[in-house]
Amino acid sequence: MSHTLGVRQAQKQKTRQALLDAALQLLDEQSLSSLGLREVTRAVGVAPTAFYRHFRDTADLGVALVEEAFGSLHTTLTAMLAATGDGEERIAGTVELIAGYVRTHPAHVRFIARERHGGVRAVRDAIGAQLSLFAREVAEQFTQEAPTSEWTEDDLLMLAGMYVDHMVMTASAFLDAGPGTAAEAQAADVARRQLRLVGLGRRHWRDDR
Repeated sequence: MSHTLGVRQAQKQKTRQALLDAALQLLDEQSLSSLGLREVTRAVGVAPTAFYRHFRDTADLGVALVEEAFGSLHTTLTAMLAATGDGEERIAGTVELIAGYVRTHPAHVRFIARERHGGVRAVRDAIGAQLSLFAREVAEQFTQEAPTSEWTEDDLLMLAGMYVDHMVMTASAFLDAGPGTAAEAQAADVARRQLRLVGLGRRHWRDDR
């Protein structure tokens, strides 16, 4: 009996992942608000009723895609935070990590970039929550580094939010440029210069409120 249940659970998970993969591919050309569940189930080869065994609606599927996208991105962020300081090595490493993520997960990046300000509220909220979580993790790292170790929580979150926004903006720039292009190299150069500028401000910031 347990073996049968295990097989059924594995098949259910396989179908769920197939629905996610099909939706992500379809969303390469359209927004989530225009995606129909019948399109997704037809791409997978299952009946429309099978969709509801996994997701309440397309918004619920979109939230699952957000979690999938940020789950893989979390590894990239953790690696970025492992290096401390604002030196050239960290800046170059950060930009390369973002470029690498875009090369390996272009569909996820395109989905997040489009739906961050898209028409599906639940998905916008899910993306916002994930970016806020990233900002808190970055802020926590900054408490361990000079010159931000004595900053207020508000200032730390402000700075961390700038880094997270920069990460999203840079990922979008890499996506538009395409891998191995002159435009990608230019986007990387701009991203490094922007990080140098933020780092300079970080070293000299004073809250005069």
